[in-house]
Amino acid sequence: MDFLRPASWEEALAAKAEHPTAVPIAGGTDVMVEINFDHRRPEYLLDLNRIDLLRDWEVGEENVRLGASVPYTRIMENLRAELPGLALASHTVASPQIRNRGGVGGNLGTASPAGDAHPALLAAGAEVEVESVRGSRFIPIDEFYTGVKRNALEPDELIKTVHIKKADGPQQYSKVGTRNAMVIAVCAFGLALHPETRTVRTGIGSAAPTPIRAKEAEEFLNAALEEGGFWDNGKIITPSVAKQFADLCSAAANPIDDVRGTAKYRRHAVGIMARRQLGWTWEQYRGAGRTLEGAA
Repeated sequence: MDFLRPASWEEALAAKAEHPTAVPIAGGTDVMVEINFDHRRPEYLLDLNRIDLLRDWEVGEENVRLGASVPYTRIMENLRAELPGLALASHTVASPQIRNRGGVGGNLGTASPAGDAHPALLAAGAEVEVESVRGSRFIPIDEFYTGVKRNALEPDELIKTVHIKKADGPQQYSKVGTRNAMVIAVCAFGLALHPETRTVRTGIGSAAPTPIRAKEAEEFLNAALEEGGFWDNGKIITPSVAKQFADLCSAAANPIDDVRGTAKYRRHAVGIMARRQLGWTWEQYRGAGRTLEGAA
């Protein structure tokens, strides 16, 4: 195994172009596990730890530009207000040591359906900026996951930045695991309210071959909130609406039975998380000064 260690982003792109099979490594929290267990033996490892721009972030007027290697700890400490869903997801990642090393770029590169960041990125509507010596392009998060542990990257491309719109409403995230820490998700769910566009987005992890959105559930809830005037009057969402939303989220899941949980349990848990998160986010919305007359 050869170890490539570029000193700049340009050198990294050149190395990836010359060795398309090279496996990028930054935090190494996924790659090294696979290598240590001999599940993977790449010909080349491409070390990105000397690339400073991958560890930088910038908060703009509307968006956050998040470098692929920004550690989860930094997201928790510095971007809780701008990216609340992703900050909550970061809290659930393994141990403090792993959170100090791992970043969103690694989750995206691995593209495991159980990756903790995926539901929050889907709910927020992120875009992934990738680059090669041929140029850069933006991939909407909905188009990034192409199969089980497969993504939309071309062989010579590297993940550079994740662009995420700053939260304009409440966001939530939760996951179910066999214990409280250092655990792969049995299933996970993320929810984001977008009052500016009067829409809701979801993200489901570890309950389908890829991370997915519950689009039918979103469409139902968007229509129910609009028809009932909920965005304006701040009324409490009725139990029937919450139940239908949860049922549709559960139905969107396409899980399997494995050692961590059954498909039936995963569907049930997704529905429970969806209903609870809808309640939590809507109470936050109602209490944020956006509700007018009719609020209880």
